[in-house]
Amino acid sequence: MILQTENRNCPCGSGKSYSECCQPLHQGEAASTPEALMRSRYAAFVLKLPDYLRATWHESSRPETLSLEDSPDWTSLQILDTSQSGDRGTVLFRAVYRLGKGWGFLEENSDFVREQGRWYYLRGDTSEGQLKPGRNEPCPCGSGRKHKACCL
Repeated sequence: MILQTENRNCPCGSGKSYSECCQPLHQGEAASTPEALMRSRYAAFVLKLPDYLRATWHESSRPETLSLEDSPDWTSLQILDTSQSGDRGTVLFRAVYRLGKGWGFLEENSDFVREQGRWYYLRGDTSEGQLKPGRNEPCPCGSGRKHKACCL
């Protein structure tokens, strides 16, 4: 799936092409900030790259195995807040996914740590909910179009 997405917009929502954004990180380049790592991890969920997710998970909290077979159909990512102090960082984000004929979201306040020049996902406090976009609101799929003219 990676080869088909190289010149398309990156799934992380940065507005850059995948080859300019998350692909270098998926191929082993170190993320420069906690936000860059968060975006690359979201893109890895979209592209179903469990090995990358495990590799960027801190060893103290990394699951032994990770299957993305039952992962939702992620549609968009919003970074709500980010901070960094030395070798610690946090990112508050909202990820939207399809939920049957509707929409759901996952919000997480994620903690990151930098060790030997590399950022790692440590843990996150999550909450989930259902989205009910109005007809004239932006479509949750991230197209930029109104909901009524897109996925309604």
